[in-house]
Amino acid sequence: MSRQARESHDLLLGEWACLGLLYKKPSHGFAIAARLKPGSDIGRIWSLTRPLTYRALEQLQIHGYVEESGEEVGLAGGNRTLLTMTKPGRAIFRTWVNTPVVHLRDMRSELLLKLVLADECGIDISDMLKAQRKNIKTLQRNIESSLVGTDKPDTVHQWRREIAEATLRFIDSIK
Repeated sequence: MSRQARESHDLLLGEWACLGLLYKKPSHGFAIAARLKPGSDIGRIWSLTRPLTYRALEQLQIHGYVEESGEEVGLAGGNRTLLTMTKPGRAIFRTWVNTPVVHLRDMRSELLLKLVLADECGIDISDMLKAQRKNIKTLQRNIESSLVGTDKPDTVHQWRREIAEATLRFIDSIK
């Protein structure tokens, strides 16, 4: 899908991560990239290279979710442009973080990112977790009903069944 063809609410996971890192206070791309590099606090969940971080921030500006708000002196010379989340950016981020993840395949990346960012931003997502649990139970029922009449579940069904059960245990452990 081309960058122009995406809807403004159809952000990529890296863009959501950048938006969440701007929720509490303005920052600059270099600092956000540092938090998204592999092994960092957010990067261990979802990482982006520095160029992809700057591209994500550019997309957020294009959509009107962040805006330039000043400059800060850089450590190695030159100024760094500070970015601030806009009101529409805050609103769409709160909506995203409070929306349950749809697919089991996205639990490790998207759900975990939502949990960590919501905690950092001070956003209560207890209602989302209840809805997430309900959605997973529905997915479990769908998996089980698709197996009716089969002798042995295939590898994909077994994987989906285990991910659903593990995610439910995890959600129950963090409530």
